[in-house]
Amino acid sequence: MMDIAMKDENGEMLMKTNNQRGSALIFALILLLVLSAMAGSLMFLSRSETWSSVNYRMMTQARYGAEAGVNATANFLINTYVPPTTPPGTPFPGFNTNVYPVTDAAGLPVFLSTLNTQAANYPNGAMQAGFVNAMNATQPLQAGANQVNYSASAQLMTMVSIVPFGTTTPATIQTWRITAHGNISNVRNAEAEVVTTLERYISPAFAYAAFADANGCGALSFTGNGTTDSYDSGLLPVAGGVVSAPSSFNTSGGNVGTNGNESNSGNNVTINGTLSSPNAGFGVCTAGNMTALSGKSLNQVTGGIIQLPQAVNFPTPVIPPPGASNINNTATLGPTLDPANCSGTTCSYGDINLSGNKIVTLTPGTYNINSISLNGNAQLVIAPDPVTGLYGPVVVNVAGINNATPIDLEGNGISNPTYNPANLQILYAGTGDIKIAGNGASAAVVYAPNATASFKGNGTFYGSVIASQLTDVGNGALHYDMKLKKAMFTIGDYVLNSFTWNKY
Repeated sequence: MMDIAMKDENGEMLMKTNNQRGSALIFALILLLVLSAMAGSLMFLSRSETWSSVNYRMMTQARYGAEAGVNATANFLINTYVPPTTPPGTPFPGFNTNVYPVTDAAGLPVFLSTLNTQAANYPNGAMQAGFVNAMNATQPLQAGANQVNYSASAQLMTMVSIVPFGTTTPATIQTWRITAHGNISNVRNAEAEVVTTLERYISPAFAYAAFADANGCGALSFTGNGTTDSYDSGLLPVAGGVVSAPSSFNTSGGNVGTNGNESNSGNNVTINGTLSSPNAGFGVCTAGNMTALSGKSLNQVTGGIIQLPQAVNFPTPVIPPPGASNINNTATLGPTLDPANCSGTTCSYGDINLSGNKIVTLTPGTYNINSISLNGNAQLVIAPDPVTGLYGPVVVNVAGINNATPIDLEGNGISNPTYNPANLQILYAGTGDIKIAGNGASAAVVYAPNATASFKGNGTFYGSVIASQLTDVGNGALHYDMKLKKAMFTIGDYVLNSFTWNKY
């Protein structure tokens, strides 16, 4: 309060009082209004952030539900579903595989489905019923106070039949497009969609000069001066019906691989190609520290290291039972030459044991034997068909019953004058040892995914070897035939790819 002095009309001094009581209250009310507005804004912002977090959490849960639907569908297709089968080159009953995507007999795309927006029309009702059961078996998923439900459809995109190398039974290769929805029913609905593709690749059975499918250190081992490179048997010159040996080799394409580690102990080992392994890096390999390559230098692999997304699976071949007749002397065998031990294009023998200068000659056909052993100057020779005069595949299925070393190709080894490894295919399903001594014309493919194979001597080998362990690749060379990538095929592992998602 403030006193102000004033004069009246007579000149006397007067005192006037200016009363400001209540102004503080007005300022306080204004301040309270501002603070209330700020508090309201903060409360609104906090509530918005809370709802945003709730929405994000629910959409994440819905997406996880959709991914669970993808996994349930993939598990059904990989482990439970039984595809239709037919011999290669013949149509699948009820399906049109000549279009993309595959259609049913009515020309409609083919679906297994539990989605409300997609009807199922898979021709086999039992498979559709199994799919429905698989999709509902683990629902609903619990996510806190919410329940997450999922549903899915699988559209058949492609389908083809092949006979994988090493088997006699047709296998069906399919590609599926999986669409899965995850849904949360609550105050605020949340739904997410995930779309992916499940497929298996048709792969060359022999894509490497050497592959060891064991997963430990030293599964693939090069010693001495061992090398790999490549050539193409389809480009070799032919004069007078005789194929000329390769005069030079590519400084690439001699790729090797292992599900474990390659160990190089030789000073001059050279892999003219790449090394493929699920492991990575160069360095000392131990059980707790798996590396792809260990040895003298990373430069020993000219093409570098390729890290595989998963281990490569080689199916065990199906080996028919052997015959009873043993071969111990020089002989020429074949379906048209030995009717006593042959039926159709298949011949059956027991053990082939040769020593000294003895030679066994095989003409085109399939040979089911128990074991083969060549020592001294003994040799296995590939010859043309005596009727047509043409070379063709010689398939040797080795049973290896009661024999720790069922394949022992030492001595003078193999003579395959075509230099086409596909013309001599040696298959073995057991866990025994395989010994190979290369020479100037040893051309073959060896498929023994459970066995231990070793190369001896200074000779050369044309072709490809698949074994559980491949050790002691001596001072010789492995020449990979690039033509093998187009000759024999197998089925790769299942792969999920093309992953996309949407929210609603």
